[in-house]
Amino acid sequence: MEENMIIQAVLHALEQHSDKIGSKMQEMEQRLHHEMQTMEQRLHHEMQTMEQRLRGEMQEMGQQLRNEMQEMGQQLRSEIHAVETRLEAKIDALREEMHQINQQLNERIDRLEEELTDTQTSVEVLTTKVLHHDRKLRQLAKQA
Repeated sequence: MEENMIIQAVLHALEQHSDKIGSKMQEMEQRLHHEMQTMEQRLHHEMQTMEQRLRGEMQEMGQQLRNEMQEMGQQLRSEIHAVETRLEAKIDALREEMHQINQQLNERIDRLEEELTDTQTSVEVLTTKVLHHDRKLRQLAKQA
């Protein structure tokens, strides 16, 4: 009987020890579960923070790109305006040069017309004289 009692006592001690191990296991499981939830929340929070930071950086980069594009557009417009101004100045200079050439040509044409008129008058006078001399020569030839 004493053996039974010893076995009973050992069994009872094993049950108590098993209950303690079970409660410690349950406690460890709960702690592990709690730590996992805490880690999950921390990870989720860090991911949200990182996402917000990335969005902020992307927006900042987008704004920088827009600003640079606007600056480049302004520079291009400025350069185009400068080129237009130079072209207009060259066109104006060419127009002035063409006007002067045209004026010189008109003056030369006027002088040539005057010379032609004088030459035609001289030719007419000389032709009249030649005809007059020709008539005199024929008359003298008939008389002789």
